[in-house]
Amino acid sequence: MDLQLDSKVALVTASSKGLGKAAAQEFAREGARVVLCARSDRLEETATEIREETGVEVLAIRADVTVQEDVDRLVMTTIERFNRIDILVANAGGPPSGAFLDLKPEDWEAAANLTLMSAVRLCYAVVPHMLSQGAGSIVAIESISVKQPIDNLILSNSLRMAVIGMLKSMANELGPKGIRINSINPTFTWTKRVEQLLIDRAVKNNTTLEEEKLKVEKTIPLGRMGNVDEFGRTIAWLASPAASFIHGHALLFDGGSARSSL
Repeated sequence: MDLQLDSKVALVTASSKGLGKAAAQEFAREGARVVLCARSDRLEETATEIREETGVEVLAIRADVTVQEDVDRLVMTTIERFNRIDILVANAGGPPSGAFLDLKPEDWEAAANLTLMSAVRLCYAVVPHMLSQGAGSIVAIESISVKQPIDNLILSNSLRMAVIGMLKSMANELGPKGIRINSINPTFTWTKRVEQLLIDRAVKNNTTLEEEKLKVEKTIPLGRMGNVDEFGRTIAWLASPAASFIHGHALLFDGGSARSSL
C-alpha cells in the first residue's frame, strides 16, 4: 500500500529510542522527511542510523517537551527548515511506576507536566501551522491503559485518559478544518522501558524478568508482545493520508488483550 508519505514532514518527539524511534524510522522508510526530538545523547546516533538506512532528510533537534521554550524552538526550527509540518507524533515516554500510596502530590504534578502538558504544548505549537496549510495529522502515543488500567501504573492510567479526552475534543473542533487527530494505544511492546517495568515487577514480586514477561504474554490472545517494527508500520499508516477517514479514534495496538468489547 502506498501511504502517500513521500516528501511529507513528520515531527516525532521522544524519538531517539523505543516507540518514538520506531515511528520515525517507518515514516522515513515511506519517504517522509523526519524531525527527531529527544533529550537523549543518542539523538544524533539515531538520526545517522535513519539517514543511512533510508536516504531521507533527517533533522535532529535536542529538546525537552516539558519545557515550553524548547517546544517553541523545536517547532520553529522545523518550520524554518521545511516550511511545513504535515504530521505530529506527540510522544513523551511514560511517568514512573507506583501505587497510589507510594506517590506524593509532587509526583502527580511532574507526571502531568510530562504526560499531559507535553501534548498540550506540542499541539498549541503545531496546530496554527497545520491550519495555515489547511491540513495535518496528529497522533499521540498513549497506552492500552486508556481502556483498562495497568497495575502499579496509576500515574499513566490517570493522565493518559486526560490526553485522550483532549484529543477527542480537538478532533471535533479541528476535523472540519482539515486536521485529523488520533491516538495509538499499545499494550506491552518490547522496548527498554517495558524491560525496566518488568524488572521492577520482578523485584517487587521476587520473580525473574522472564517470569514477568511470560505473565504478560499470557494476557495477550496472540501469545506474545508486539515488536517495534509492527508498531512503526501501524502508526505510519494511522498518521498517513492512506487512513484519511480515521479520525478521533483511539486505536489499540494490543494483540487483542483489551477485555472491553468497545
